[in-house]
Amino acid sequence: MMKHVLLATSLSLATFFSAFAGDFTRHVNPFIGTAATGHTFPGATVPFGLVQPSPVTGAVGWQYCSEYLHSDSKIFGFTQTHLNGTGCCDLGNILLMPSDARMNAARDTTGVAQSNERLNAYGSRKAGEVARPGYYAVELPDAGAKVQITATPHVAYYRIHFDKEVSPQLYLDFQHSPAWRWEQYHSQLKECEWSWCNDRTLAGRIRNQVWVDKEVYFVIEFSKPMLRLDVLDARPHNKGARMLAGFDLSEESVLEVKVALSNTTVEGAFNNMKAELPAWNFEATEKQADRVWDDYLRRIKVEGTPDQLANFYTAFYHSLIQPNNIADVDGGYRDTKGQLAKAEGGKEFYSTFSIWDTYRAAHPFYCLFLPEKVDGFVNSIVAQGESQGYLPIWALWGKETHTMIGNHAVSVIAEAYRKGFRGFDAERAYAAVKHTLTTNHPEKTDWDIYNRYGYYPYDLVKHESVSQTLEMCYDDYAAADFARRLGKKDDAKFFAHRANNFRNLFDATSGFMRPKDSQGQWRTPFDPTSVGHAESGVGDYTEGNAWQYTWHVQHDVPSLIRMMGGKARFVEKLDSLFTIDLGPTFLPDVSGLIGQYAHGNEPSHHVAYLYALAGRPDRTQELVRQICTTLYTPTVEGLCGNDDCGQMSAWYMFSAMGFYPLDPVSGDYVFGAPQIPYFKLDLPNGKTLEIEAQQLSEENRYVQSILLNGRRYSAPTISHEQLLRGGKLTFVMGSQPKR
Repeated sequence: MMKHVLLATSLSLATFFSAFAGDFTRHVNPFIGTAATGHTFPGATVPFGLVQPSPVTGAVGWQYCSEYLHSDSKIFGFTQTHLNGTGCCDLGNILLMPSDARMNAARDTTGVAQSNERLNAYGSRKAGEVARPGYYAVELPDAGAKVQITATPHVAYYRIHFDKEVSPQLYLDFQHSPAWRWEQYHSQLKECEWSWCNDRTLAGRIRNQVWVDKEVYFVIEFSKPMLRLDVLDARPHNKGARMLAGFDLSEESVLEVKVALSNTTVEGAFNNMKAELPAWNFEATEKQADRVWDDYLRRIKVEGTPDQLANFYTAFYHSLIQPNNIADVDGGYRDTKGQLAKAEGGKEFYSTFSIWDTYRAAHPFYCLFLPEKVDGFVNSIVAQGESQGYLPIWALWGKETHTMIGNHAVSVIAEAYRKGFRGFDAERAYAAVKHTLTTNHPEKTDWDIYNRYGYYPYDLVKHESVSQTLEMCYDDYAAADFARRLGKKDDAKFFAHRANNFRNLFDATSGFMRPKDSQGQWRTPFDPTSVGHAESGVGDYTEGNAWQYTWHVQHDVPSLIRMMGGKARFVEKLDSLFTIDLGPTFLPDVSGLIGQYAHGNEPSHHVAYLYALAGRPDRTQELVRQICTTLYTPTVEGLCGNDDCGQMSAWYMFSAMGFYPLDPVSGDYVFGAPQIPYFKLDLPNGKTLEIEAQQLSEENRYVQSILLNGRRYSAPTISHEQLLRGGKLTFVMGSQPKR
């Protein structure tokens, strides 16, 4: 159904909107995941861009983390920054909306909005949406306008076609930003300054605090002079300006708008616009955005059905929306203390690191397919760590959100070093790792408690005690590997010992990772189905329960198998995970359920691949097929959970190719089964790797044999180095399990 809607949409707008689409961008559908819990946005962006203009159909409540739901019938404006697939609200800055002055006299422009359906007085029904990489377009019948959007890394570019009979105006709102609740929506803006530089240019600064306290500097330039300006009455508690700017468009009926942003100064925003978009040429800008996307996407060439191509290339697209380069074109940015700084070794400083999610598959994906970005990511992570005193946990706009648990920046750094990246100072990076894992910081970590007990006791650490212990074990393992490779034997021994702390919480009687108090007593009574969540202050687990977190021993699966009584009992327990159905949970994050397996949340992502390490690759192959075909679809409902800055998408891409980085720092990928017949991967140094799934079909879901460059390959894993050598990886598929 979705494909037909999009096709009709494209045809209805063909006379108004151009249609650049490259060989690979044409397969991307940015509307995938814009319904339910996916929290993606359909607007225009370029890979890793700071600016990501997109429509606003709502801004208050968890469902509007990206400010957009495809099912909504109205658009209330377009904002210039967005989060892709997260479970928290932020960004959504500098709202603009075309308007008809003839209608505005009858509109209530002073009332306080009470619902997403009445976000502001200038909303319009939406019709005929079109989206593809670097481009978005929509008709706004109530505003008498059609809007096209494209972008460069720091500049949003709008072309607005007004109907001939319209008296064109543009509504500008500097107060706006998404919020959890209405009382927050009206209080998040802390400061607002703006002024007209001339009758075509407006510049200013806002400071708001949603998830993080941040400053956004902006320059707005119009293709036509502003003839009339109405500054609207301030709503109670608002600090941000709202205004209506009027324009005389003569016979053309077209207004173009450029919005440049900066993390540093208004001058920085001017310089970004001057460097990236000095002229008015919408088609050339749109075409360049498409070309940049196409150049990235062509690194993986796929042969499959239209639905498979849409799923795969949209996943590739979503994985490159972030991390975001927040530095100006000259490399300037603001550090965690708000001080001006320069990016290390170039003009890029990255933020939007949802590392609790992305260390699992997105960063391994970057190491394999975007190696030129990895050193910049690591340098940015280390620089932020030095500025704030510990490595970032969840970084946004160069600041720390303190969201989620563990500190998996350690994994990202250790993985990069393990895989041969040397464009960062390893000793400096290691110093940040060691300091982070040994020095208390008040928001998240008390190493005195952890070191004393060898776990987090639930009576001393009130929330997420089990999950925090398990996540820290993986970080310690990553630090031990990094230390060993740098020749730091004592440190390697210390962290390797602490990486075994998961054993202290395994209860052999119940077969679960179970909370324990400071006296060494298990929590009683104990319900392994009880879901924990930090935001609600409930439970010993993070967005999950004991069924889901017991498997969180990515770095030492053999020990977990032994603790559970051997491979047969381990597989039996895994089977129970995927078959026990206890009904829906109260958490929207715990979604995509197969039994108690929750694919919509990241702690479950490696679990299906554990079968392959326990001698049952057929079960991995069955489950990968089930997940790929039922929980990823080329529709607006096509993601079963938050995309979480590309992690859900990266899981799909790896799994579709036939392997997955269960333990990213090890450099090994566990085999599953390919879901698409053929891939050709462009690797560093001009090498290529072909992946072929012979006889793949709906019935033939099981791997009968694997050939690497024509030779039989029998191991359950393949290394990063083996993949980088290129050649051909062949999977022979069949209808029956082969153990």
